[in-house]
Amino acid sequence: MQKTVRFSLALSALLLCTTARAGEEQSKWSEEVGAKSYPTNNQVLRANDFGANDNGLILSTRAIQAAIDSCASAGGGRVEFEPGVYLTGALYLKSNVELHIGEGVELKGMIGREEFPDIDTRVAGIEMRWPSAIINVIDQENVAVSGNGTLHAQGRYHWEQYWKLREEYTPKGLRWAADYDCKRVRTLLISGSRNVSVSDLTLKQAGFWTVHILYSSQVTVSGLTIQNNIDGHGPSTDGIDIDSSNRILVENCDIDCNDDNFCLKAGRDADGLRVNRPTEYVIIRNCIARRGGGLLSIGSETSGGIRNIEIHHLEAWGTLCGIRLKSALTRGGLIENIYVHHIKMNDVANPIDVSLNWNPSYSYASLPEGTHSLPQHWNVLLQPVEPAQKGIPVFRNVTLQNMKASGARTAINASGIDDSYLENFVLENIEIRAQKAGKISYTRNWLLKNVRILSRNKDNFIMNNNDNFVRE
Repeated sequence: MQKTVRFSLALSALLLCTTARAGEEQSKWSEEVGAKSYPTNNQVLRANDFGANDNGLILSTRAIQAAIDSCASAGGGRVEFEPGVYLTGALYLKSNVELHIGEGVELKGMIGREEFPDIDTRVAGIEMRWPSAIINVIDQENVAVSGNGTLHAQGRYHWEQYWKLREEYTPKGLRWAADYDCKRVRTLLISGSRNVSVSDLTLKQAGFWTVHILYSSQVTVSGLTIQNNIDGHGPSTDGIDIDSSNRILVENCDIDCNDDNFCLKAGRDADGLRVNRPTEYVIIRNCIARRGGGLLSIGSETSGGIRNIEIHHLEAWGTLCGIRLKSALTRGGLIENIYVHHIKMNDVANPIDVSLNWNPSYSYASLPEGTHSLPQHWNVLLQPVEPAQKGIPVFRNVTLQNMKASGARTAINASGIDDSYLENFVLENIEIRAQKAGKISYTRNWLLKNVRILSRNKDNFIMNNNDNFVRE
């Protein structure tokens, strides 16, 4: 017994020291996140002068794009609108241009897909052809989207198309393919770009993901209000997705959606391992999540790795999960150096959830017998990970501190697997009021310090295959 106590104290000291070192390292890169430049040219152009119509009935895509192109050709500046409602298809911003959607201005996305040409992009972890977003920043630098106005995606059309396809696909064993075959329009895409700022807008009713930051760096997203649960609950209406990108700052946002509120991604399976681009050096702070799948979701697309992340001072009100780390056994990727602190959760069903085998019906592609003439993206999804061991993800060096949750069903569910234990987790100063404590399994070097679970079965976790598990 004495030997165990000494070892426990040593492990506790080691893990806390590791956390302290991680904090020191974080302070070195925290000032490097976010956009470092902003369009500064004093030129101001009005889209109305190029023929944009403010009655919300006549399509104004060409006029708005002409204003953007003219602004860029003249060296940059700001494109504005007179108050009103503007119906638009896909817009493509250019370097050194700020698109200002001011107070009293509403841009409405055209219903359907006709005004959103397919582009080469990545969606849900694989590279494929997919419709342009409403606002696109692709391979540009020094760009801003700003204003106190509204961008209404009118995405309900896409929700209905998706549910129709799911009704057809699920009985056939094609649940995994539905999300890729039903092409839906994102609201705002930042791809392959640098020094981009998005601020102060209200974004409504996304047809698919709302803000997608892909293959980009030095991006700031600040002061967004995302309201996707308007006239229903749309599938896959993520709030902000940070995908194989680095040096990203997200702050002061309020998200109400029907999937992951804030999500970090890095590719899926063989295609994600081929691309092999991590998400790293990310700060998310001072935000609110309302309805949605997860206050913070890391994964399930983890193939390129996710590391050096700090999340702090977030609140969740009624999301399904709080802090969720998820992957699958064909994803691979190293998830490490995750620091989450000062989190409040109210009526969140599962405050802490960690799984290496998440949602198998979606995560694993398999072809029903007799299926022929496969779309190219099906071949990508069906490509096996070889050797299979490359598909095993690794979660390590995760610190959760100063968290409080109430109204939960299950306080903590955390499960590694025999081939990949959840390693070096520190949970400190945490209080969760829940119906039951939950389950912790296949872990190595875990420290729970001042963790209080107030539930019917007290803090009696279902425990198995935990190596060097310490509670203080």
